Amino acid sequence: MHTQVKKHLFSTAVVFLVFCLVLRLDVAAAEVNYKKTAEELILRVVPNHARYFKVEIIKAQEGKDVFEIESRNQQIVLRGNNTISVASALNWYLKHYAHCQVSWNSDNLKLPAKLPVVPEKVRLETAYAYRAYLNYCTFSYTMPWWDWERWEREIDWMAMHGVNMPLAITGQEAVWQATLRKFKITEPEIREFLVGPAYFAWQFMTNIEAWGGPLPQHWIDTHITLGQQILKRERAMGMTPILQGFTGYIPRILKDKYPNANISVKGDWFGVPPGSGQLDPLDPLFAEMGKTFLEAQTKLFGTDHLYAADPFHEGAPPVKGDEYLKKVGESIYKVTVAVDPKAIIAMQTWSLRPALAKAIPEDKIILLDLAGRNWSGNEGFWGREWVAGILHNYGGRVFMGGDLPLFANNAPSLLKNPKAGNLKGIGLFPEAIEHNPVVYELGLELAWHSEAPELNNWLKNYILARYGQTSAEATKAWDVLQHTVYAQKISDGSMESAICARPSLQVTKVAPNGDMRRGYDQLELWKAWEHLLAAKELTGMKTYQYDLVDVARQCLADLSLPLQKDITIAYEAKDKQALKLASDRFIALIDDFDRLLATRSEFLLGKWINDARKWGKTEAEKDLYERNARTLVTTWGPVRNDAVQYDYSNRQWAGLLSGYYKVRWVKFLDYLATQPYDNSRFTQTKLKMSYGRPAYDANQFYKDLAQFEGNWTKSNEKYADKPVGDPEKIAAELFAKWKPQAGASLKPAK
Repeated sequence: MHTQVKKHLFSTAVVFLVFCLVLRLDVAAAEVNYKKTAEELILRVVPNHARYFKVEIIKAQEGKDVFEIESRNQQIVLRGNNTISVASALNWYLKHYAHCQVSWNSDNLKLPAKLPVVPEKVRLETAYAYRAYLNYCTFSYTMPWWDWERWEREIDWMAMHGVNMPLAITGQEAVWQATLRKFKITEPEIREFLVGPAYFAWQFMTNIEAWGGPLPQHWIDTHITLGQQILKRERAMGMTPILQGFTGYIPRILKDKYPNANISVKGDWFGVPPGSGQLDPLDPLFAEMGKTFLEAQTKLFGTDHLYAADPFHEGAPPVKGDEYLKKVGESIYKVTVAVDPKAIIAMQTWSLRPALAKAIPEDKIILLDLAGRNWSGNEGFWGREWVAGILHNYGGRVFMGGDLPLFANNAPSLLKNPKAGNLKGIGLFPEAIEHNPVVYELGLELAWHSEAPELNNWLKNYILARYGQTSAEATKAWDVLQHTVYAQKISDGSMESAICARPSLQVTKVAPNGDMRRGYDQLELWKAWEHLLAAKELTGMKTYQYDLVDVARQCLADLSLPLQKDITIAYEAKDKQALKLASDRFIALIDDFDRLLATRSEFLLGKWINDARKWGKTEAEKDLYERNARTLVTTWGPVRNDAVQYDYSNRQWAGLLSGYYKVRWVKFLDYLATQPYDNSRFTQTKLKMSYGRPAYDANQFYKDLAQFEGNWTKSNEKYADKPVGDPEKIAAELFAKWKPQAGASLKPAK
């Protein structure tokens, strides 16, 4: 053999061996990191029992996550191919063997001194490569005031529930600042462009600018650090976060700076000024700005090669026709891969435009079907990988309910449906979280079920884990819940309460897309409340107390509907005595409702406000954040005649009921008591309405009411941020007080 050939082959072999060695070292290092991260998670979750768990890292199953659980030498061995899988194994063991539960609404972690043995080794493989999590809106309706401690707990929860593809947008405002500095935008202009912290979701979804700002520099700086902490931990777990892509959303003022660029200025978004700007993706400036934006993001937050790109979200493209949309898709992809050749676009199907999505190479896009149903109208998404999601909550509205049969069966049935295309994952995409834990537990546990779980058995195991013991009365309560609120087919509404509505004689909804309808026997639900009160063996358990308060809250919310109608009936009958009785009864319900909710931290306006104020460095900053917090859950946007979004994020919260909703109703009822019956005064056919609710300028009364509503968002009276009262005692008292009224007012479902 020729000497040069020998040298070449030897050199090639050496390079190959070095490559294999480096690869093995990288894999080994990753396994060590996963093991260490998993052990740290176990120590956080079950600190007193962590020594009884042993972590081992195993290989993935054909590229998909897998975990194993078995008992060995008086320890519980948790195996997985990464931290997520090990954490999922821990969660599975806690739920199905130790009868414990980690949830948003308190934990049941009463582990015995000696951990239960696993009789046979458990091995579970997921059928879903992707388990996506979070909606842009979640960052505003639930998460705007979270600190690292709260985020750390959430990331642990995510890992234990198998999430491996979370949306990660914390700190994006710093990316915008770094980008705009290079495009003639001054520092004050940048911070005027950036919205207040409660409104980032709609800025990053390209809908608004400026509203709720200007954003303090201290916020930007602190959230660079927080965003980096979040991403570091998610990556250490084995997650692949979705970061932000660039689609041409820009400040309106850029049109003045670059008059030759093709920039369109959009009008107000649902009455929230001043609108936003859109740089045409076909304009040369788009590539320049996109490159700068993505490079700035990578410098600050790294990359996992997944980029959210949802152009023209809830808005029309500047040019009509599929040919234009095809070019837009090509441009967005081209700009993204120019910065990151490994880039994959993660695109929501909320405002899906097929021509745009199809323009991106088939293996370079993942479609996130938020509600898991758009596939049927889009040919299974034309062979593209997609995620079947659950979109369960709008605006953070408080209600108990969900369609458990649908949630349990949708994704598993689609796996077997050839028309559903290339389904690769499941996802949770709620606009807000920290409610209805049963819905989200089911939605993510699907990752480890090859078939749809049988709902009766699944709920039996859920109840046992939630309370740590069997309870005949609690089981009866959950049987009622399963066949009432959790068999509730909710599309757009949230089973709202009349208490939260802008007062009127005809109350049909609170939010612009809300709904008062119930699809269950409302009187039947009171049996669940009664059964939970009778579950005395659960006394003192935090998970039980949350469920008790939540069931009681839903019952009182239901009762508010006929009690409000009693006011209307009395007024239209010109019966002043009946009107006063009905009015007093309705206000008494609000007072009791507020007292019930005050017993749980999940339902406290004061906590929401104080969490916002904690981020402020100065009093001015604290006041700005409080104004954001108050406005989001009430008027949402400015108080002006064409407003639409008011009460979109209505909340059944202690403090908000007593300090805002009650005041509105008292003003209305006092006014009503002085007015002679006049069919033209308050009927919806005579009043100016906004999405089925009295507009801010519906008549002089509502103009005056709008003054109060606007002033409340700018005020700073204090509300309790810690629970007050015994939830079990108060729930029992209110059941005894209001059950007779419910029997008289609530009609059984037909």
